[in-house]
Amino acid sequence: MSAHSRTRRRATLTATAAACVLAVTLAGCSGTTKNDTKNDAKEAASSAKADPNAPLKKGLKIAFLPKQINNPYEKIVDDAGIGAVKEFGGSGKEVGPSDAKASSQVSYINTLIQQRQDAILIAANDPNAVCGPLKQAMKQDIKVVAYDSDTAKDCRQLFINQASSEEIGRSQVQHLAKQLDYKGEIAILSATQNATNQNTWIGFMKDELKKPEYKDLKLVKVAYGDDDDQKSFQETQGLLKAYPKLKGIISPTTVGIAAASRYISDSSYKGKVVINGLGTPNQMRKYVKDGTVEQFSLWDPKKLGYLGSYAAAALASGQIIGAEGEKFKAGDLGEYTIGKDGEVILGPPTVFDKSNIDDFDF
Repeated sequence: MSAHSRTRRRATLTATAAACVLAVTLAGCSGTTKNDTKNDAKEAASSAKADPNAPLKKGLKIAFLPKQINNPYEKIVDDAGIGAVKEFGGSGKEVGPSDAKASSQVSYINTLIQQRQDAILIAANDPNAVCGPLKQAMKQDIKVVAYDSDTAKDCRQLFINQASSEEIGRSQVQHLAKQLDYKGEIAILSATQNATNQNTWIGFMKDELKKPEYKDLKLVKVAYGDDDDQKSFQETQGLLKAYPKLKGIISPTTVGIAAASRYISDSSYKGKVVINGLGTPNQMRKYVKDGTVEQFSLWDPKKLGYLGSYAAAALASGQIIGAEGEKFKAGDLGEYTIGKDGEVILGPPTVFDKSNIDDFDF
């Protein structure tokens, strides 16, 4: 090698080393660290500024990604959300998988990024499995709003919660306990094992059961029907066979409570095993009227989808950035305030029974 070549090589190596030192200082020479990735959303939010007086942009493209495309409850939510998008001059759509597996939503998120949607609303099957592509979406200035079932907090700007998670969880136990006179064996029929909302509610249920007034109420099993009608039906059958002294089942999922009610209604357990949980009036009406179910609860899913769309539009229009204390208008629902960790609460759930179930149609 000539002296000139050696000099040129040393210069190249020196320049490369200097560039690497600079890169380490800024972001790490070997690539993005976990902490950098985790803070992407927070850094983006802190560098952005909200303009509460900004008008909602016209022509916004907003997509709903439910846990599964054939879930009747989520269909109500998404249809109402798409209707709201039309109110402010945007275009909305629903896409999603036919199953509620943890990773089933990932490919849909990637497609929505390629389509350059302005906002993605997602009911997460798993809080972490969807995080990678959602962070990529936010990096490309696509707003991310979780609804119904949350993602990890750094994977979205907002979470539209149906009601206070603590209120939902504790009230499920309170209602069932009163029906059972505070004694007996009970079980929970949930959706998927990784569903954020289900696990949060169940956590509060278990905590509520620790109180002295529930000392004679025993939780014997948490079963998972995966938000699948037939599996939920079979899990109900399995619970009743495995625990012959079972007195009550809480199912905090609309698919689960309907499947459990269907099984109980045509069995010798009718009138002997109490079913409570979360369901829609149209889905549960016949079971209330035939005496299988005395009461159940839910919020208005149409309002949940409606609120989600306006929250996404406010983000995409720069009215808000998702910071605690910010306010935005949600059409006919009025003004909402963003709480801690980007949570927006729709309102308290409604209890349905024979006295009021015919007042509702959803």
